[in-house]
Amino acid sequence: MGNPMPVESLKCRSTRNFFVALSLIFAVPALAQQKGWEKEWIEILAAAKKEGKVVVEGTPDPTTRQEIPAKFEARFGIPVEYMAGRGGVVSARIRTERRAGAYTTDVYFGGLTNLAVMYKEKILDPIKPILILPDVLDSSKWKKGSLWFSDPEERYILRLFNFVSQKLHINTRYVNPAELNSIKGLLHPKWRGKISGDDPSLSGSGGFTAATFYAQHGEEFVRKLYIDQKPFITRERRMLTDGLARGTYPISLDAPSGEVKRLQDEGFPMKTFNSFPDSPGRLSAGSGLVALLNKAPHPNAARLFINWIASREGLEVYSRARLIPTTRSDVDESFLPPEIIPLREQKYFDAYDWNFTTVESDKIKQRVKEILRK
Repeated sequence: MGNPMPVESLKCRSTRNFFVALSLIFAVPALAQQKGWEKEWIEILAAAKKEGKVVVEGTPDPTTRQEIPAKFEARFGIPVEYMAGRGGVVSARIRTERRAGAYTTDVYFGGLTNLAVMYKEKILDPIKPILILPDVLDSSKWKKGSLWFSDPEERYILRLFNFVSQKLHINTRYVNPAELNSIKGLLHPKWRGKISGDDPSLSGSGGFTAATFYAQHGEEFVRKLYIDQKPFITRERRMLTDGLARGTYPISLDAPSGEVKRLQDEGFPMKTFNSFPDSPGRLSAGSGLVALLNKAPHPNAARLFINWIASREGLEVYSRARLIPTTRSDVDESFLPPEIIPLREQKYFDAYDWNFTTVESDKIKQRVKEILRK
């Protein structure tokens, strides 16, 4: 038998193999390995494994609930306890728990309305200082030329998605697309009782849609659309997709785009309108904002998770689950409908602008509620 390999050599080989694998996973430039982040990364990973899990609150989308925990655990061996629910409900529960001294959540995925409340109540920790992966910190990997933070300090709320939000979806078996050549076409008497939407009185997709319609087209349009047209309003978004597919409500304002795309792939005759000549496209991040809660029960696992979800690998998992384009420049978008990918030269209404969301939108939503109560 040959001489056994020295223990020190085995350790060196193991370390080299680890960094080679890490470089392949995150496309780490060779130069970055000279900057000392690797030791910190190893320490974070070891501490995260001792913590045993990371608790993430996010969208109830079934594909996201399956894919993100599975891929993260496969990569790092750390389970994700994924808690799903409507943004407003989840946000309210987290804040109620914290007022009672209970800290159960590490990471929150959601929309800007709810995260803005958390930011103002100072229950978020800054994300910027905990980012470590060169793949994440490399400004050339982001469409804006830098990480996109949504909060005024540009430290707490990281924007992972940016897409042209749909104005509406139609089932072309029941609606001729040529009949909707302007946003005002929705107000035609023939569509009365044929339109569906998420509840506009709540935060989330319904409130977002109503607020942006109000901002772009005024109170009279909102009144006619949500009252005179007698739309089917629900808090269960699955019913929007079902009504669209069956033709019961062949025009839907808020059916989830990912689910509509899956219906199209199955052969259903669907068409999505992202803009009209009298209604420019609007930008959204959907549930594609991520934040770190302070006093997180699993701080190292949370840090590991946020670095991963912002990396090319993690964000592509999230993008494929939600069928939404990201703010990274190196994530594959070939599987996405081209109309939802923003064009650099085109002007849009950014409905996730901080001032619109935190100042203008609140006033608009309150007015919409008053209109709907009459």
